[in-house]
Amino acid sequence: MPNCSSVSEFLLLAFADMHELQLLHFGLFLGIYLAALLGNGLILTAVACDQRLHTPRYFFLLTLALLDPGCISTTLPKAMANSLWDTRAISYQGCVAQLFFFAFLFEAEFSLLTIMAYDRYVAICKPLHYGSVLDSRACAKVAASAWGSGFLTAVLHTANTFSLPLCQGNVVDQFFCEIPQILKLSSSDAYLREVGALVFSVCLGFCCFLFIVLSYVQIFRAVLRMPSEQGRHKAFSTCLPHLVIVSLFVSSGMVAYLNVSISSPSLDLVVSFLYSVVPPAVNPLIYSMRNQDLKDAVKKVFEYMRFWNQ
Repeated sequence: MPNCSSVSEFLLLAFADMHELQLLHFGLFLGIYLAALLGNGLILTAVACDQRLHTPRYFFLLTLALLDPGCISTTLPKAMANSLWDTRAISYQGCVAQLFFFAFLFEAEFSLLTIMAYDRYVAICKPLHYGSVLDSRACAKVAASAWGSGFLTAVLHTANTFSLPLCQGNVVDQFFCEIPQILKLSSSDAYLREVGALVFSVCLGFCCFLFIVLSYVQIFRAVLRMPSEQGRHKAFSTCLPHLVIVSLFVSSGMVAYLNVSISSPSLDLVVSFLYSVVPPAVNPLIYSMRNQDLKDAVKKVFEYMRFWNQ
């Protein structure tokens, strides 16, 4: 029989064995973390302060800019602290909190990306009904549903995962507490319940992905029928950032959770870093790169800050 002793702490996977390399990773992570906070903070401030951006599209972008700092703050600060202090430990309670908040924010963000695809579909395919379909009340309801789905998913997976007896030690082969890695510490007979919950979540995620794909099929059909080249260019410009973020989010997440072509813990570590850290850091850049209205709003924020610093 396996030894199912109680666990008071877990040992996370370190990015490097040498302390000098760990300090180098700390500096890199700190730069990424500050860039994510700054970029998302600028988008939040710009959208909140500019009346022209008080539309459903930018309301959902503002919600995304709220989720991204929370998502990266769940994993990266602990990894930075471990690299700085040359340790791998995380308490049992800290691991539970990390898994809960990551599952909550990850699911809420994917739900929001699905809603944003619907927003683009209504704006391009049914522009005359856009104001009535996505009024302020409807936007608040669908945003609340994204947060609610994330919360319920997180409660389900956290309760299932940590109700299992941990019989395989306390070493987590990841730089943060991730559901598949925690399941590896359980006995083979006990974790089937959580595997079933994971399969259910994956099926829901696939339905959301399918909805996004079908929405963009209709969008591209409508765009290609537009007589004006300028209109087509503008429509593609509004859709491209969302498509890039969805592609990055889904592809890296699928590789990480399905372990496609992963042959070593190091590669698994890199892929998990890509889907958990990179999207929150690059989302503000992707959304502002081809959006002149957002660029103008951010410039106004900088001008306002410079005025008050004089």
